[in-house]
Amino acid sequence: MPPADSSAPTPASMLGVWRQQALSSPWLSAGLGLSLLAILFLLGASIYNAVNGEHADNLHLAALGGLSGFGATALGAVLAVVLRDVSSRNQDVMLGFAAGMMLAASSFSLILPGLDAAREITGNGSLAAAVVVLGMGLGVLLMLGLDRFTPHEHESTGAQGPETERINRVWLFVLAITLHNLPEGMAIGVSFTNGDMSVGLPLTSAIAIQDIPEGLAVALALRATGLSSLRAALVAIGSGLMEPLGAVIGLGISTGFALAYPISMGLAAGAMLFVVSHEVIPETHRNGHQTSATVGLMGGFAVMMFLDTALG
Repeated sequence: MPPADSSAPTPASMLGVWRQQALSSPWLSAGLGLSLLAILFLLGASIYNAVNGEHADNLHLAALGGLSGFGATALGAVLAVVLRDVSSRNQDVMLGFAAGMMLAASSFSLILPGLDAAREITGNGSLAAAVVVLGMGLGVLLMLGLDRFTPHEHESTGAQGPETERINRVWLFVLAITLHNLPEGMAIGVSFTNGDMSVGLPLTSAIAIQDIPEGLAVALALRATGLSSLRAALVAIGSGLMEPLGAVIGLGISTGFALAYPISMGLAAGAMLFVVSHEVIPETHRNGHQTSATVGLMGGFAVMMFLDTALG
């Protein structure tokens, strides 16, 4: 048995690095802390309601929605084994399509229903917009903080976060995928808060459809790190488990009290928009296929708009 890698990061060393990064980025650290406190508060309120039997019927809908995203990711990962090789242009088109669906889902299935719900609660359009914007800000702060303090790697920008030089590259990719899938799962859970299929079904369908090319792209990226096709597919399939978990979290944070629903809609939308702008679109432009990727994005946006109208 080979000796243990003494250079691997320990919890103590990671804690020290996180502390140094927190001191060097006090505003970002405060923002991450604020968003996490808000999520914990919303979860606490929802647990109180769950004890009293409220919103229990919607949990299975959120779980099924999250599992559909997991299944779609698995399908894409399996396709990576079957297809063996996909050109970089086609990968960029598929990722652009996924980005377009995420953009449209954020707008039509999260922000607009969130505005309607907040307006119904507050009776004021400006106050309703402020509530949803507050949620979006929390979502962006959450993803900014996780992006800064979680070691991960993207093909376009390389390793990011603390202690990346001491962590296996495969695990850095896995952590990056986890950061990507979390807001998608949360969005699914939030969309089923009221058991409204006209909100939950279009958004879940959109996320599941765009998870297929994402699962394919993830498996191909993992294969590029040196994993065999089968192992890359299995790791990519495992990464999809974050979606049902995120769906349960999303449902939880949106059921604590009346305004929790529009705030959570904004939070999920802000997190998804951050992922699209910060990760997906730059990745599609990395190989010089901007035009093809943009056409794919417009196609994904149009498909999601159609789904929202037909299923909503």
